[in-house]
Amino acid sequence: MVSFPVHHFDPAHGRVVPRVSVLAGGLSSEREISLASGTAVATALRELGEEVRELDPSEVQVSHCDWEPGEVALLALHGRGGEDGQIQLELETIGVAYTGCGVAASRQAFRKSRAKACFELAGVPTPEAMILERGSDPVLPIGLIDRCGSAVVVKPDAQGSSLGVRLVRTPSDYSEALDLAFSLGSRVLVERAVLGPEWTVGWLDDQPLPPTLIETPRGLFDFEAKYEDTETGLTFPSPVPGSTAAQVIQVSRRACEAIGTRGLVRVDLRVDEAGNPWVLEVNTIPGLTAHSLVPRAAAEAGLELGQLARQMILSASNTLRGCHIRQDQMPGFLPRAVS
Repeated sequence: MVSFPVHHFDPAHGRVVPRVSVLAGGLSSEREISLASGTAVATALRELGEEVRELDPSEVQVSHCDWEPGEVALLALHGRGGEDGQIQLELETIGVAYTGCGVAASRQAFRKSRAKACFELAGVPTPEAMILERGSDPVLPIGLIDRCGSAVVVKPDAQGSSLGVRLVRTPSDYSEALDLAFSLGSRVLVERAVLGPEWTVGWLDDQPLPPTLIETPRGLFDFEAKYEDTETGLTFPSPVPGSTAAQVIQVSRRACEAIGTRGLVRVDLRVDEAGNPWVLEVNTIPGLTAHSLVPRAAAEAGLELGQLARQMILSASNTLRGCHIRQDQMPGFLPRAVS
């Protein structure tokens, strides 16, 4: 178990900050997942002796809440209203520190098309894609399908938890996938499918968590694979120099820099047959349940959920002072070989 130096904590309270407010729920299509994240992280922090209150912004406006000096808002709000910069702007307006990315980075990452533009400008490898507006010619991306030669992924431009994401292998499946994606938003991304292994890397400021290889028989790590399929497996290959794990760390770091992230984020990637990583997206408020990807990677590094949350809070507090989590403030993870 990782121990934390005493100087990380407020000696007057024996805590990271006087109080933590966990914000979860909201009105997005990911409400139930957000509530599960909020409950899990609030429980984990209380078990470590932190003073925690839970707030649902759909039930109470944050500007109407009483905030203590030094209090931090821990954001577990997934989807619209949480990851799109809205709650971040509200908290900045009233001067409350919060975990995760700032307003601009949240807005960039939430719309996949905007994130791709950032990746392309920074030279970060990301699959070719087209954007469709509701009411536009649905035949348009068939040319993309023809150029890709095998498959495309159809997804809403602004959703999380892989909601509405479908792998299309034949043109006959395209119309149904498009209808599903448009049911969740007015803009749809049609992206060249990279059919190799799927990876994800969690980051806390500029420190990576163990890179995670996702194995699912579904062919795509979609909503069902994330939350329902018991056959989904995770492994944590050792990032030795020259390995795929080392490469996905390097590329995901560049993706974070392109967006301008801070705090806890997760970068999702696919690796093609030649071993080249391609960035799919950056998730600025990853899931925080015991079954979520980032907490499981953190556990591999020796950080239980409550300890991970403490590091998130420290990052938010440090942001006010213009600094980040340092290497000596994070436990170094011990690479483990995959059998």
